[in-house]
Formats: sequence, C-alpha cells, structure tokens
Amino acid sequence: MGWFRSERLDGRRAGVFTACVAALGLLTACSSTVGGSGAGAGLAPAANGNLPVSGETLGTGTVRVALLVPSSATGNAGAIAANLKNAADLALREFQGGANLQIIVKDDRGTPEGARQAATEAISQGAELIMGPLFSQSVAAAASVARPAGVPIVAFSTDTSIAARNVYLLSFLPQSDADRIISYAASQGKRSIAALLPDNGYGTVMEAAVQRAATANGARIVTIERYGLDRVAMQQKAEAIAAVIQSGQVDAVFMPDAGDAAPFLAQIFSARGIRPGQVKFLGSGQWDDPRIAAEPTLRGGWYPAPDRAGYAAFAVRYQGVFGAPPLRTASLGYDATSLAAGLAARYGDKRFNADTLANPNGFIGVDGAFRFLPDGTNQRQLAVYELGGGTPVMIDRAPQTFARTGT
Repeated sequence: MGWFRSERLDGRRAGVFTACVAALGLLTACSSTVGGSGAGAGLAPAANGNLPVSGETLGTGTVRVALLVPSSATGNAGAIAANLKNAADLALREFQGGANLQIIVKDDRGTPEGARQAATEAISQGAELIMGPLFSQSVAAAASVARPAGVPIVAFSTDTSIAARNVYLLSFLPQSDADRIISYAASQGKRSIAALLPDNGYGTVMEAAVQRAATANGARIVTIERYGLDRVAMQQKAEAIAAVIQSGQVDAVFMPDAGDAAPFLAQIFSARGIRPGQVKFLGSGQWDDPRIAAEPTLRGGWYPAPDRAGYAAFAVRYQGVFGAPPLRTASLGYDATSLAAGLAARYGDKRFNADTLANPNGFIGVDGAFRFLPDGTNQRQLAVYELGGGTPVMIDRAPQTFARTGT
C-alpha cells in the first residue's frame, strides 16, 4: 500500500516492529503495553487558550493532534475511516509509558469542503499536527488551511502531486516500488527491461518512476508499451512486448498493474510461447494479491512489499481489541499515531517541525522503515518476494535502516 492508481481503498502489504515509532539511530527499548487511552466524547477543557474540543477524542494527553477521516462518506470509505480511528486508538493503548496525546477526531465527509472545515475546527481547538485526510482533494483542501497556520499534515493519500513541505504522505508510493524491484533485478543481472504499463494516471507516474530507477541502478528501459483498460488493447501491447522478448533484447518485463491485469498479460505471453524462466517478470506492491500468487504463468516473478510478519502481528492485536480483522489501510492510522506520540515524547517544542518530521534517518512502523523527504513524499524499505504457485516467498529482506540508500 500500488494504491496510487485510483487511491485504492482495499489495501495490501505487511510488516511490524514495535508499538513505538522513533527516529532510527535513536531507538529506545519499546514494547507493546496495553492501557486505557481515555477515548471519549463531549467537551474537553481548553488548552493553551484554544477553543474547547467538541466531538470525539482519543486520549487525554496535553499534546493535541487531529485525525481527519471520511466517516460519513459513501461506499467503503466509512469503513476505512472506522479502521483508521480504531488503529489510532490501538496505537495510543500500546505506546510504552503512555502517549501524551489527545486526538481530535473529525469527519471530513470525504469531500474537500468537509476537509477544509474539519481542519479549520481542529486547528482552532489546538491541533499541532493533522493526520489524514485519505483522499487527495481533501488533503489539498486541508493543506490550504493548515499550511498558513503552520500545522503539518501526515496524509494517507498516494497522490504525490499534493505532497509538499509540511504536507507529508505516509502511504505507499510508486517510486518506492520501482526503486526496490529495479534495484534488486539489476543486482541479479536483469538490466535490460521492457515496461508494460496501463494507460492511466498510475501508468504515467510509474513510467517516470521506473525510468528514474533504471538510471539510478545502471539498467536500461528498452521499450515501454501503454495499454488501454480493455482486453483487446492489453493483448495488442503484450504481443508487441512478446516480440521484443523473442528477439532477445530484454531479460525482464516490468508490469506493475494489479488484480487481474498481470495474470492476463502473463497468459498472453504464455500463448505466444514465452515460458517462466525465459524472462523475469517484475511487479509492484500491487502484486501482493492472491489472484497473482495463484497464476502459474507468473511463476518465478519478483515483486516488492513489506515484511508480512509485521502486519500479521498488528492484525492479531487489532482483532483482539476490536473483534474483527482490520482493513489493510488501518496500519497507516497506527503508524501516524505512533509517530506523533514518539515525536511528542522525544522532541519537545520541535516535535512536529519540518526537520524533525523529515529526519533522514527515518522511522520504524508497522510496515517497516520509512522516512519523509523534504518535498513531502516518502521512501520505504521493502522486501522482495518471489511467486511460486502458492504463498510468495521472501527472497530478499527489507533493510532496517536507510544507511545503504543515501538521500
């Protein structure tokens, strides 16, 4: 969690470390401890001259932050909002020593107008940091209020066009996927790559990402084909790539699209006589999907994703408290809250300034190591998995720090 193509709400991926998020290199011993978070509703006392808090709150600490979620939005957005809030509650409960946070929960209604209003209310009530919103237009609207007020945002959108200094994206981004899989492929001698991408916004972003990753890793993008979102167009473009494969010009094919797309493309290759092992198929984190794992024509393919063990442990704890498994997106709510609590505990008045949030050493979360870049985007350390006709197998572990990746 990629999520970029249509801000996917079903989520994917895995990883966990500890209930506390802290700067790498400055990690203290952290362990999960469960205690009351003081969740409640109604009016809270005014803090530092700010307006009283109205509505739902989580925690009773002195540092106020806001959680903007689309609670009343249509579709499955409301379920995601509930999961994000529950995960934030769980993070407060598990923060070692008690989190000195009070989270002001606001319904942004899944609209720009709702997000602008929610951000305005939260800031007037003393929020020093905004977690969320989920949708890109809502993030932009909230930022129009928050940035002039000097309040940073840690958002859950995957749209990098709205990232900026003090508007940080916590979600999984295409560049991290491309960097990890192209780097690994190049290290294994797969340096001549064809790219087969959807002809939509996700494909446009991923095209730039894979070009950048290839340049950085001494690889070469031999050809790029973009397909329309229908099977006839997909078949035509896959057949064009198949001809390049058969000519011996490429040793890997990057096709990051999700769901049924990658299996269908691989089946076209198979029908044209291309077998697993003749060329290496490379995917994105969107391949962390049972439909792709079960596809025999993709056997041996590689894709990047967080370490599954972490998310599995988080999901068990979440279900134990709330009685149902979390949606995959819930880890973002947990990590945002743990990050806020960790920074509040360690950095005093500088807890949420730009230098603290964009610490180049990064942080540890449910999904492994991550860091915010000064432009508001992020980098994540991912593992590499291989498809084998059943449960994918991790073949290269996710790095635990950013020491090997530079800036």
